[in-house]
Amino acid sequence: MLQVASIICPEKKGQFSKISLSANTVAERISDMSSDIYHQLCEKAKCFDAYSVALDESTDITGTAQLTIYVRGVDCNFELMEELLTIIPMHGQTTANEIFHHLCDAIENAGLPWKRFVGIITDGAPSMTGRKNGLVALVKKKLEEEGVEEEAIALHCIIHQQALCSKCLPCDNVMSVVVKCVNQIRSRGLTHRRFRAFLEEMGLEYGDVLYFTEVRWLSRGNVLKRFFELREEVKAFMEKNGKAVSELSDHKWLMDLAFLVDITQRLNVLNKMLQGQGQLVSAAYDNVRAFSTKLVLWKSQLSQTNLCHFPACKELVDAGIPFSGEKYVDAIFKLEKEFDHRFADFKTHRATFQIFVDPLSFDVQDAPPVLQMELIDLQCNSDIKAKFREMSGKADTHVQFLRELPPSFPECSSAPCAFLGAHICVKSYSPP
Repeated sequence: MLQVASIICPEKKGQFSKISLSANTVAERISDMSSDIYHQLCEKAKCFDAYSVALDESTDITGTAQLTIYVRGVDCNFELMEELLTIIPMHGQTTANEIFHHLCDAIENAGLPWKRFVGIITDGAPSMTGRKNGLVALVKKKLEEEGVEEEAIALHCIIHQQALCSKCLPCDNVMSVVVKCVNQIRSRGLTHRRFRAFLEEMGLEYGDVLYFTEVRWLSRGNVLKRFFELREEVKAFMEKNGKAVSELSDHKWLMDLAFLVDITQRLNVLNKMLQGQGQLVSAAYDNVRAFSTKLVLWKSQLSQTNLCHFPACKELVDAGIPFSGEKYVDAIFKLEKEFDHRFADFKTHRATFQIFVDPLSFDVQDAPPVLQMELIDLQCNSDIKAKFREMSGKADTHVQFLRELPPSFPECSSAPCAFLGAHICVKSYSPP
């Protein structure tokens, strides 16, 4: 460090020399910083008008289950805060009761009152979602005991759901061959170097194939796309090394590969649209609904051998490989049904999303009684409607609009606090 300091800022080298970098000192400083950040979070939490939590339980490389808890809160000025509340190692059983007790401890230690708890988001695991003894059920019982009248909104992480939907695709016959080829090329240093040299001789843009990692949500699509683009080179290299892969000459298998390349690329695009801190679930669910509508279109087009949205399949057809869309239509039908099933709970709350996103055109009869009178006044106020149109298209349009509502709309101003606190699109727990 002193050598770096002498080059970058030599005048401060003396100050750097006084910094202790012993293991214990660094560990203590990290601990102090962590405590300070946690105390700041607890102070900000005192101002929350409403908050929700998001939980994920996963296993680290040592085999220890780690419970991650995020909190998102909103104050009376519609200022949002979304932070990691705590990570708890779970050395025993990861049952709903154990997770519930850890959640209660985390909430109470942070000074978060249960009366302001408005929502919980989980990763969809059975221990989280059981109707009677799952975490969500236990949280709802706790809220009843605390005298909270409003029922908390329970959702499953929208990104987890989308990733699980993609697993219904029939891809085992393709992935097994792709993974086998990639492993044979990359598992041994000499073979891997020869393959890269082979690609360099061919003058190709890509210099390697990609490893497949099951836990990375974008991995399958990226691996398949790269493999498809290098399929001829992989075939030639494997034959050259006496390990010919018959599937790389099978037209039906190649078409299966092309179909999976096309559909997983679409899923990857959706996944990226769903990621990002601070994204409201209403916007994310709009993306999911749009994708479901696209599935209907693709199903119809494939049945007519229209490949305008399937470039990899079209490339093979243009090369003279026959295409039969029946089984691919069936695959998209299954994917469509999986989306409908996994996002059923979001459909239940769609009216809640809409009243916040578009209060000026929302059907008053579908609104909660406490909001109906104010909504009518709001929708008939020309000045307010003009201001909303003026703000339309800007970042945080809806939040800014609610901030500027006059005092004559107290219910319309306060109700969205619960919406903003509850409807959180959780950041991805696993790397993409």
